Amino acid sequence: MTDSDLDSNLEIDTLSAFKCGTIAIVGRPNVGKSTLLNHILGMKLAITSRKAQTTRHRLLGIHTTEDTQFLFVDTPGFQQKHLNTLNKGLNKTVTQVLTEVDVVLFVIEPMKLGEADRKVLALLSDKPPTILVVNKSDLMGDKGNLLPLIQDFDLEFPFTDIVPVSAKKSLNLDELLHTIRKYLPEQAAIYAEDELTDKNERFLAAELVREKIFRLVGDELPYAVAVEIEKFEVVGNLRRIFVAIIVDKDSQKPMLIGKSGEKMKQISTEARQDMEKLFGGKVYLETWVKVKGGWADDERALKSLGY
Repeated sequence: MTDSDLDSNLEIDTLSAFKCGTIAIVGRPNVGKSTLLNHILGMKLAITSRKAQTTRHRLLGIHTTEDTQFLFVDTPGFQQKHLNTLNKGLNKTVTQVLTEVDVVLFVIEPMKLGEADRKVLALLSDKPPTILVVNKSDLMGDKGNLLPLIQDFDLEFPFTDIVPVSAKKSLNLDELLHTIRKYLPEQAAIYAEDELTDKNERFLAAELVREKIFRLVGDELPYAVAVEIEKFEVVGNLRRIFVAIIVDKDSQKPMLIGKSGEKMKQISTEARQDMEKLFGGKVYLETWVKVKGGWADDERALKSLGY
């Protein structure tokens, strides 16, 4: 066997070796981190809305192929206002995740490079490898418009790779996965092939209710709301889910309930429909509003709510 044959065999072994590792998805609020995760997974796992900081929890999304298991960690957007105890904890989650993963995806929007992006960038180190993901690149028109943007960021941080994508349109996601794979360690899969997340159905149900509140209620109120599953029963193919929506003040209750209960009915109906799609079965959903003053600054309340 010649040296070239040996080199060729080594290359084949490297390409076929199974890889598994963790990838943090970070960026300022509302750049499309959760949308990116959902489109890579091919299903709606992380909740989304047009409002910043919809994501409050560290969420693991698992994508397994023939030769790789990608463990994506969707993080809350790094929050620079509303700095109550809840948001300080969420920021701590972001910084902690960055020390624990094999690869970081730093997600930005084209032509929107502001101070908020740079503050998140300041949290990153040159270890682990960091890939710049330019989301919504389909809105740029001429791809040449991306070059000045890429050059600016390349001067500010030693990105290992730069990959333009459109999460919403699932454009260039295969190229992104191929790029990520280069930096993952060779090891066996940690999760079963058919697992999609480490979160249970109770968590996912609460998140879907919270998503509808973010989408259907005014600008500020969703940030003062928490969702608590008080009872979750599975009877055959039916899930009976009882949900308390927690607000900070009595004056916020009517905003959630709406005239003749119409707003709450819409929140519940849309959340139930999404739960039935996700869980693959019928759902009976009952919701009500509770007042718990100062919950976002109460460490005991935050812990009970899973923060």
